[in-house]
Amino acid sequence: MRNSRRTRLILGILLAAALVLITVGHRGGESSVAGPLGQIASSVFGTAEQASTKVTAPVSRFFSMLTGAPGAQERIDGLRKENARLRSRLAATELDKDRSKELDRMLGLSGLGRYRVVPAQVIARRHTAGLEDNVEIDVGSRDGVRRDMTVLNGDGLVGRVVRTGPSTSTVILLTDPGSAAGARLEGGNELGVVNGLGGSGKYGDLIRLRLLDSTTPLKKGRRIVSFGSQNGTPYVPGVPIGEIERVVVTPGELTRTAYARPYANFTALDVVGVVVRAPDRDPRDSVLPDQPAKSQPGKKDKKDQAKNHKDKSKDREKRQRDARDASGAVQEPDQAAQRDLGGPAPRRADTPGQAEERD
Repeated sequence: MRNSRRTRLILGILLAAALVLITVGHRGGESSVAGPLGQIASSVFGTAEQASTKVTAPVSRFFSMLTGAPGAQERIDGLRKENARLRSRLAATELDKDRSKELDRMLGLSGLGRYRVVPAQVIARRHTAGLEDNVEIDVGSRDGVRRDMTVLNGDGLVGRVVRTGPSTSTVILLTDPGSAAGARLEGGNELGVVNGLGGSGKYGDLIRLRLLDSTTPLKKGRRIVSFGSQNGTPYVPGVPIGEIERVVVTPGELTRTAYARPYANFTALDVVGVVVRAPDRDPRDSVLPDQPAKSQPGKKDKKDQAKNHKDKSKDREKRQRDARDASGAVQEPDQAAQRDLGGPAPRRADTPGQAEERD
C-alpha cells in the first residue's frame, strides 16, 4: 500500500516537472537550456499518452458505437425494405413471363381455330349456390363479352360465361356438375355430352362423356373436341376437351359412358380467352395437340423419334403464330339461338352379356 502511494507520488512529481520543462522550452525556443530537458519530457508524455490511449480507445469506440446505433439500425431497416422490394419485383417479373407464355399459347390455339377472342385473367374462384365450380374474370360487357360465350385457354375448353357485369364476368367451368357441352370423338362424327363431376367420387378429377350411340367403339386414349352449338353459343366447335382414360358399359342404357381427363388444368387457371365470334367453318380436329410419335422397332431409333417429335412441335408452333397473326380484330358475335346437346337418351331393357370394359 505504501509502495503504491510512493509510486504515484513520484510519477506525479515527474509529470509535473516534465510539464514545467515543456512550458519553459516552448517559451524559450530551441536555443533555451531547457530544450534537451523538454525533449525528454515530451518523450515521457508521449509514452504515457500511448499507454492511456490503449486503455481508453476500446471504451471510446464502445460509446461511439452506442451513439451511432440508431442510425445504423435505420440503414439496416432501409436495406431490408429494399431487398423486399427487389424480391417482389423479381417475383412479379417471373409471373409476367409465365402469363405472357400462357397468353401466347391461348392466342395460338384461338388462331388455329379461327376464334375471335377477348383475352382475360382469372381474378377469383368461387363456389356459390347453383354454381358449384365457377371463376370470375376481369372482362365484361364493356369489352364485348355476353352471356353464353365460350371460354378457353391455351390447353382447351374451360367453360362458358353465365353472368356479365360492366367490367367482370362469371364463368361456369366444365368441371361443374351443372355444366354440359356437346362433344365429338376425334376422327369421326360420334356425338355425346360431357358433364363435370364437381371433384367428387373416384372420378372427381375427370369429366364424364356419354355417347348417344351405345354401339360406338370406345377405348382409352381417344380424344374429344367440342361439337359446337348453333351460332357458336354457348360453345364453339373444335375446341379440344380431353382424352379418354376409362371406359365403362352400363347395361340396359342406350348410351356409352367414358371418363376423360380434360386438357385444361382447372386447379391453376390464370389467362383465358372469351370467344366473341365463332369461326366461319368448323375446324374439326385441327386444333387438337400433336400426339407423340409411336415407337417403331427396327425402323427408327429413339434419337430419330425424338427429332421427329421436336420437328412436329416446331411446325405446330409456327402454324399457331401464323394463325394468330392472321386472326384479325375482335368482332361482336351473333345472338344466342340454341343451347348445346341435351342429356342421355331414354333407357331401354337390359341387355345380358354386357360387362365393364377394362382399360
